[in-house]
This record gives sequence, C-alpha cells and structure tokens, in this order.
Amino acid sequence: MTITSEPAAAPDSVPFDRQDQLEQIQAGLVAGENLLAVYDAHGIGTGFLGLTDRRVIIQDKSFVGEKLAVTSVPYSRIHSVSVLSNKSFAGSFFSSGTIGIHVGTLTYEVEFRGSEKAQHVHNEILNRIVGD
Repeated sequence: MTITSEPAAAPDSVPFDRQDQLEQIQAGLVAGENLLAVYDAHGIGTGFLGLTDRRVIIQDKSFVGEKLAVTSVPYSRIHSVSVLSNKSFAGSFFSSGTIGIHVGTLTYEVEFRGSEKAQHVHNEILNRIVGD
C-alpha cells in the first residue's frame, strides 16, 4: 500500500494513513467514543497511533518474538507530551516527526511520517491533558 505525505480522510473526516489501521481502531471503540485520527508510525516499536476523544491507542511492535500489543492510554494518565528533535530550536519547533508520550515511568516514542502529523497528535494530547 502506498502511503502519501497527506493523510487520507475517512468518510466522517477522520484523518488516517492506512485503511487497515483505521478499521482496527474503529473495531475497538467503546460506545459513544469518537475517533479523531489514526496515523502510521515507522521506526522501531510503534506500528500506529490512534486518537479518540477519550484516549490514545498505540500499537507497539517492540515485544519479543512475533507479539504486538495495542495499548489504550486514557488522557488522564498521560503526564506530559514532548517534541523530539535532533535539531536546535533555531528552526521550526516541529522540525521532527517524532513525539514522546510520557505515562508514569514509561515513554512511548512515536515517529510519524511527517511533522504535521506529529504536531497534530502533540497538540491534541496537550490540549486534553492541560484542560481548557
């Protein structure tokens, strides 16, 4: 499957990269939960990340053997979210497509296919953890 730099949109305007990931997240939603986005990730570990109005859903492929986990993290359990970059802040704040999601002593590092997706996820999580 070809992944474009711009995410496709689900019929209900949910941005996503891959149809199979979108369908997997949709199948696991609870009653009344609204899907916000599903983005493919690359690099070691994470397969994709889904955002809903209640939680962050992360597919983690870093387990031993052929195992993978789909982990749900309620926004109330996220302590902070970071933008990870190898560049100085002299350039764009989102010069990287990588964010860190800090849950207790664990950090999920997610590298997206584009800095605009990282910025969307970062800002959505930040808005939900700091409140209005």
